Amino acid sequence: MPIEAFSPASLRRVLVIKLRHHGDVLLATPVLSMLKRVAPQCEVDALAYADTAPMLEGHPALAQLHLIDRNWKRQGLWRQAAAEWKLISELRTRRYDLVVHLSVHTRGAWLVRLLRPRWSVAPQFRVGFWANSFTHLYPAQSDPLRHTVETNLDSLRALGLEPTAADKVVTMVPGAKAEARVAGLLAEHGLQTGAFVHVHPASRWAFKCWPAERVAALCDALAAKGWPIVLSSAPDANEKALIAAVCAARDKNAVSPAPTFDISGQLSLKELAALTAQAKLFVGVDSAPMHIAAAMGTPVVAIFGPSGDLEWGPWDPLQSGHRIVASNTHPCRPCGMAGCNDSKISDCLTTLPVAQVLSACEDLLA
Repeated sequence: MPIEAFSPASLRRVLVIKLRHHGDVLLATPVLSMLKRVAPQCEVDALAYADTAPMLEGHPALAQLHLIDRNWKRQGLWRQAAAEWKLISELRTRRYDLVVHLSVHTRGAWLVRLLRPRWSVAPQFRVGFWANSFTHLYPAQSDPLRHTVETNLDSLRALGLEPTAADKVVTMVPGAKAEARVAGLLAEHGLQTGAFVHVHPASRWAFKCWPAERVAALCDALAAKGWPIVLSSAPDANEKALIAAVCAARDKNAVSPAPTFDISGQLSLKELAALTAQAKLFVGVDSAPMHIAAAMGTPVVAIFGPSGDLEWGPWDPLQSGHRIVASNTHPCRPCGMAGCNDSKISDCLTTLPVAQVLSACEDLLA
């Protein structure tokens, strides 16, 4: 049977599925925005993991946010089955005309067969069951030579839609509650908007992190130039340990006219977005907080090791002037491995000079 010609004007409800990590979900937000622009009459829903919900909550194009809790599988077979059935029932009542699946998670193929939308699009992944589940396919979920935002938008290009520059903006909404908490923290520490540097050196993946002693030296150099430093991390014990190591390695004899504030583990993702929006500069590694800072329009110095900066660098459609710092003496990068030979230690990061990162910071602070 021939595929019905796609028509944005016929859309009443659309479901966008992104079952990945926090940064991946945030970089999918332009798809929501563009769908609402090309079909303003339709309701745009999203399906994501519950822990990534803050990346989408409050998005101006979003009608409903449906969530999958990763803990369902730990609650026993019957409770998991009940939760899954409730989700599928809620999705079926929405009667979607279009499903946009932005990963190669097999759940997307099963959902499309259960929901039976008029149109469905997903990355090319496998022949057979996968390919036959969707009406449209786009070239790949991931491309090392193209940014992830562009690859996500390829899903809509496959439907014959061409994004504008405005469509490519990544959107995150901190919300009034998060903004109020951060305003209180800044007032408590005597910090002014645009007058401090936000340093978030941690990642859930240790092989993406710059060594603590080098982060400490960078903080010393910035503080010596009069820039207050705000250090942050997730509540994870390993990330907080990295911040503790940074603080321990700070040169106690260095002349630092500006203070440092450690708020590691104290902020929600929404509050992190509200904080970084007030900073003069964000410094971090390839992580969700780096993507959040770029989304908030804060200039970013992003330190990259084994991961690909063309695909995962700070997205800059607003020309905020981000800088990517990576080793220029390691032709093997980006290797995409979990450290050299999967050792969890990345030589391209452990040897990256402080002066190289400091120079990028100075460019954006000038």
